[in-house]
Amino acid sequence: MRKSQHTEEQIIKVLGEQEAGVKVSELCRKYGISEQTFYRWRSKYGGMSVSEARRLKVLEEVNQRLKQIVGEQALDMRALKAALEKKY
Repeated sequence: MRKSQHTEEQIIKVLGEQEAGVKVSELCRKYGISEQTFYRWRSKYGGMSVSEARRLKVLEEVNQRLKQIVGEQALDMRALKAALEKKY
């Protein structure tokens, strides 16, 4: 996945500006983002503080590593089952 050019602090700042009354189109032009990106940020980070956003990012990274471990274990189990099914 491509790394974001904007930090969590910047994203929350942009969302705060929109809540303060600035139009979405103006914010998108100012920060060089698309409206789709803005709405994606709003669905993900809406109502969060900076510390909560950082915690979310850490949890997502941990979750990704755990999914990878489970996938690797599933492959190992399939290989072992295939080896045990062969008749010697």
